[in-house]
Amino acid sequence: MPDVSLSAPLTLPNGQVLPNRIMKSALSEALGTRDNAPDERLSRLYRRWGDGGYGLLVTGNVMVDHRHLGEPGNVAVADGRDLDALSRWAKTAQDGGSPIWMQINHPGRQGNPVTTVGGTLAPSAVGLDIPGIPAPRAATGADIEDILSRFATTAAVAEEAGFDGVQIHAAHGYLVSQFLSPLTNLRTDEWGGDIEGRARFLLEVVRRVRAAVSPGFAVGIKLNSADFQRGGFSEDESREVVSMIGDLPVDLLEISGGSYESPAMMGTAVSASTASREAYFLDYAVTVRDLAPHIPLAVTGGFRTRDGMLDAVRSGACQMVGLGRPTAVLPGAARDVLDGTVTALPSPSISVPVPARFATHRSVRSLGGLLDLQWHTDQLHLMGAGKDPDPARPVAKTLLSSLQRNGIDAFTAARRGSGGGASSPVGSAFALARHRILDPAVRLVRSRTGR
Repeated sequence: MPDVSLSAPLTLPNGQVLPNRIMKSALSEALGTRDNAPDERLSRLYRRWGDGGYGLLVTGNVMVDHRHLGEPGNVAVADGRDLDALSRWAKTAQDGGSPIWMQINHPGRQGNPVTTVGGTLAPSAVGLDIPGIPAPRAATGADIEDILSRFATTAAVAEEAGFDGVQIHAAHGYLVSQFLSPLTNLRTDEWGGDIEGRARFLLEVVRRVRAAVSPGFAVGIKLNSADFQRGGFSEDESREVVSMIGDLPVDLLEISGGSYESPAMMGTAVSASTASREAYFLDYAVTVRDLAPHIPLAVTGGFRTRDGMLDAVRSGACQMVGLGRPTAVLPGAARDVLDGTVTALPSPSISVPVPARFATHRSVRSLGGLLDLQWHTDQLHLMGAGKDPDPARPVAKTLLSSLQRNGIDAFTAARRGSGGGASSPVGSAFALARHRILDPAVRLVRSRTGR
């Protein structure tokens, strides 16, 4: 096995060269305008990351349809209306020397019901296992064709705007992964059934996107190792999908896992032994290395030490190390790891301020995980405002900022006649925990902030 360092460049199948082996993985920024366009806040944030020494920057969710957003503040790209703003976004990141890929996505049943026009849709009319969230309608053949075309269009606009590639989001419970899961895809037509039928949508998205862009433009995929739900998308099925992807012109495959019902990507649904060591999904990556040998693998989730990252790359288990939440508090994490300034990355622990006897309750754990995400989103918003991250930010401030961003109605059981609360990650958790946790938590925030 060659002795590969983290600073070694990586040449992708399409010829694009990434300057090193550390990737800033997607984090949902929620910094789009009211019209879902990028603005100066995203440029400020990506200027920080662009100067951070990463071999690759992957944006947060960019939705392929303005009518279907995962959360308020998503950027959406369905045509060239925001081409100038998108170009500024891409150039800001590239000025620091890092390539930037746009992560393209459709939320499916995880769409925010308040911002969704015409209701959410999914492969089948299977709702989230979260009380108060309305069930989606089953996508028609015309819906599927429309969405496939939208993925291709978004990729073409990304290339025109100057991005270096796109990453198709096929993980974390969004639409593409909904097609993959037997829990959410009950179809009996060509888009459902066995794993070959359920994988058809992902494979067709890849083909449409690849046909819409030039050969030098990169096309990547983010795929779950599993969705960590009983009867759901399993590691065995995931390996079958990797084998299918191996026959396509894919430039980088990022491995993650879980969904917002079972957030393994945050270490909360994996086993205790897995969560206690670095890289939750590295063992799985080793098992698929030979199934698509020409596609470089990136693994995201749990990397915190320079030695752990170096061992993963040197062992050949993966070719890229993905960093998510650490980059929200240390935007120059890659540079600091590569030059030896930092040997262990910060890993703040965010928890719900409730008595210890309630801490293991399912609702509390769910809310705690989603507050963790929102705490890190707060850090992105600070950088978007031109400020530094605040690693000491109290969780009470995060709860307040979440309420301010989404509104108190986002967390109630009935909103604008939708029949449910917001199904962004934080909205879903609040809908689940409102009566047992939210009201006391709001009182706590008010008592601490005087508001």
